Amino acid sequence: MNFHVLTLFPEMIVQGVNTSITGRAIEKGFISLDTVDIREFAGNKYGQVDDYPYGGGAGMVMQPGPVYRSYESVVEKIGYTPRVIYLTPQGKVFNQKMAEDFSKEKDLVFLCGHYEGIDERVLEMIVTDNVSIGDYVLTGGELPSMVMIDAISRLVPGVLNNDDSAEIESFHDNLLEYPQYTRPAEFMGRKVPPILLSGNHPKVDEWRRQQSILRTIERRPDLMEKANLTEADMKFIKSIEK
Repeated sequence: MNFHVLTLFPEMIVQGVNTSITGRAIEKGFISLDTVDIREFAGNKYGQVDDYPYGGGAGMVMQPGPVYRSYESVVEKIGYTPRVIYLTPQGKVFNQKMAEDFSKEKDLVFLCGHYEGIDERVLEMIVTDNVSIGDYVLTGGELPSMVMIDAISRLVPGVLNNDDSAEIESFHDNLLEYPQYTRPAEFMGRKVPPILLSGNHPKVDEWRRQQSILRTIERRPDLMEKANLTEADMKFIKSIEK
């Protein structure tokens, strides 16, 4: 998968993505990162890409020309019209299902706004998806784009060492992940649940599934409405409701 980020701060993206799992995935060729500096398409010697908003108001607005030309450079490079994600508080809130959908694309373009936003005309021309990472305001789209790149990359085949990891982590079947434990078996008087030391893998799987359900009910009950539950799951839920 190829990620293309249109931004005023390419070094921020490069430093953030070229680390940890995503950094290793880039080194191994499972994903690629292409940052496009919008200022390079300013069309003036000062690199100015913003101006005062028509109608008055506080702040500055990013001009449509530089944004469109930076987008065009990506289209010319890859040879087709890609999906373009605009990071905005006005978009749909990003979730795991969206990550799975985006992970099927060959190329994804992230458009990072700044100041008071981007001229609406160019957004109408190139953006296919308006996405938010939460109901709060950030300085720009760089951090949200890195959040999404991280989540999407984990679903690209080969990125994770364990091929099953992406399937069993939080939000699989719309449930939170079960609690994890490692050595030592006892820490400051707290012991690892005996079932995990039993070697009985079917029972371990059953315990983990039940713990996922319990944790979801306790911490994110809103997810239960869309959870993919089996008959055994429903039987367990009824038993704890008594």
